[in-house]
Amino acid sequence: MKAVIYARVSSISDRQNTERQIEDLKAYASANCYKVEKVFSEKISGAKKNAEREVLLACLDYAKQNGIDIILVSELSRFGRAIWEVLETIKYCADNSINVFFQKEGLQILDEKGEVLPTMAIYISCLGFAAEMERKNIAFRLNSGRELAKQKGIKMGRKEGSTKSKEQKAEEYKQVIRELKKGTSIRKTAKLYDVSVSTVQRIKAEFNL
Repeated sequence: MKAVIYARVSSISDRQNTERQIEDLKAYASANCYKVEKVFSEKISGAKKNAEREVLLACLDYAKQNGIDIILVSELSRFGRAIWEVLETIKYCADNSINVFFQKEGLQILDEKGEVLPTMAIYISCLGFAAEMERKNIAFRLNSGRELAKQKGIKMGRKEGSTKSKEQKAEEYKQVIRELKKGTSIRKTAKLYDVSVSTVQRIKAEFNL
């Protein structure tokens, strides 16, 4: 069976990368006799809507156009932040007879006959909704913590006097730099990699791009 891998992390810096996801999914593919035709990997904020995730859209289109049997994903949340987006993406796959495997949850959306598993559809909906609520709770706690810290006079953010070297910036913003070298506009580059326009402008000036 033909498979593709889709991997995503939310941070565009080197604090996170997709290597572990990809290696684990390749191991799963090998163990199940799937031939991995292509790997799709992206670094983009989880806050972005699926319509803004160019690599995810490319993955779905490739799978449809090339008769891919299954998309391998590390976990349900990689398919979208909001449950409605997750279900919409899953429906797209099901409508095009593309199975999806979520490794963390151990779930597939289609049975051996290529039909949607009713129990899995319900299970995925519940898991997605629970994950969405948890993310909102985490955001609420973080925001509450920041407000409390401000009320107590605690300064937030980077310590005064701490700066990054040019080498550190080159490594952290290597994707931004690469995009600017292609001639991509500042605004589009900022949107692609979920950074502020001012940050892209600063990188462009600092590296003479």
